[in-house]
Amino acid sequence: MISLIATVLNEGDNIHHLFDSIKRQTRRPDEIVIVDGGSSDDTTAIILTYAEELPLRLYVEPGCNISRGRNRAIAEARGDIIAVTDAGVRLTETWLEKVTSPLLDDPTLNVVGGFFLADPQTAFEAALGATTLPLAREINSATFLPSSRSIAFRKSAACDIGGYPEWLDFCEDLVFDLRLRERSGPFAFAPDAIVYFRPRPGLRQFFRQYYLYARGDGKANLWLKRHVIRYLTYFALTPGIFITGALWHPALWLLYLLGAAGYLYQPYRRLPSALRRAPDQSRSVWLYCIVMIPLIRLTGDMAKMIGYPAGWRWRLARRPPDWRRGER
Repeated sequence: MISLIATVLNEGDNIHHLFDSIKRQTRRPDEIVIVDGGSSDDTTAIILTYAEELPLRLYVEPGCNISRGRNRAIAEARGDIIAVTDAGVRLTETWLEKVTSPLLDDPTLNVVGGFFLADPQTAFEAALGATTLPLAREINSATFLPSSRSIAFRKSAACDIGGYPEWLDFCEDLVFDLRLRERSGPFAFAPDAIVYFRPRPGLRQFFRQYYLYARGDGKANLWLKRHVIRYLTYFALTPGIFITGALWHPALWLLYLLGAAGYLYQPYRRLPSALRRAPDQSRSVWLYCIVMIPLIRLTGDMAKMIGYPAGWRWRLARRPPDWRRGER
């Protein structure tokens, strides 16, 4: 039995995308378990309009965060296989079939990571998708940590690690993935199990998103080396090149060009793929994206460098469970 779960909060303007795509699945779920965190809009009313067409159960738990919502849905689910996605996405027609087939075929497998792509509606969203989202061919299946907008696992494996960390408000799916891999063994990767989601619509929203992601990294003590390298690059290497070029020879400043090429190579390489899904592919949109990508990268780095220490301050003050030792 396969259970599809999701958490929602004030998704009235987009929840129909998810449910309409569930109706089109080549392999429908045996049940759908939705946990609403206390929406103040018409989210729950819209969801209930699908109850006659889909095997749907809706629970409302005001104030629960996304981890608590997923854990409640897992607990309520009757299926031995759980597929997880998010509100605000649309599923490709074969998503559920592709993300669960490896689990049905191999009883020793516990987790399958699906994939996700940007669904841009504006030029900025296309540029943002190219900057922040990898292509399937960039994924190392041995180390890939799937987002919980596209993942399937055995209920027993999730219960064995205590589910998602309810003390963590962002990056909770990364901690969940890392603990699952440690306890349940390697993941399978299903690159054709694709969900589409719309990137943030502007720089302010993107800054906040990456600030919260980095704050979550700090709270969970994740990716310390990556964050240290970022600080060293901006506050030691970048000014160091300038000073060395001023003291020795300006030709050393050409190192900035080499650095920029490495910094922007992947986003520009992804841009054609991102723009193929955009409604406008004119030359002006291409030019806009080319100009915006460096600004988006810089904005994301600034957000991370501000958010990470904020997370560490929270961690030192609250002393949350040490998930690396299996504490819950």
